[in-house]
Amino acid sequence: MSPIELFAAALGVLAVWLTVRQNPLCWPIGLVMVLIYSWIFFDVKLYSDMLLQLVYAVLQVYGWLQWTRHGHGLPVRAVTALNAGAVFTGLAAGAVLSVALGAGMAHFTDAAQPWLDAALTGFSLVAQFWMAQKRLQCWPLWIVLDVIFVGLFVYKALYLTAALYALFTLLAIQGWREWRATLAPAQ
Repeated sequence: MSPIELFAAALGVLAVWLTVRQNPLCWPIGLVMVLIYSWIFFDVKLYSDMLLQLVYAVLQVYGWLQWTRHGHGLPVRAVTALNAGAVFTGLAAGAVLSVALGAGMAHFTDAAQPWLDAALTGFSLVAQFWMAQKRLQCWPLWIVLDVIFVGLFVYKALYLTAALYALFTLLAIQGWREWRATLAPAQ
């Protein structure tokens, strides 16, 4: 465990806790965290996770804009639920991205876990996009992904990061509970 990993983990806890509370400061704090983690994952040859962190950086800005749009005379984004078709479409997109990225990582890099890393990346992008839009379904997807991430990070001896993702799992459970309580009625 390095001091930089400890710092990134602390930022991660704060960012997810703020997300659960629906505080828009989660996005700039998360932006710093994902940029640090992109370097950490590059260093341990989890290239899909490194790329994921860089895409997260873009999604952090997107989420920040989505959650703070009320500053421009628009209403605050409410928590909503996706219909079954939208859930299926998102998960299908995650699967396609996972297979394409996994194939590229397996054939063109020395990635440590190309297929698992790619699958976690593909579906994490779906979860992050749903989170930026305040879709309730982001949380159960995060719960599944975070549990799998814990195992991957233990395997790669990133023990602090594994503990962080275990905490993320608990925060995702809390987020799911809290967001369900504030779910906007279907329109």
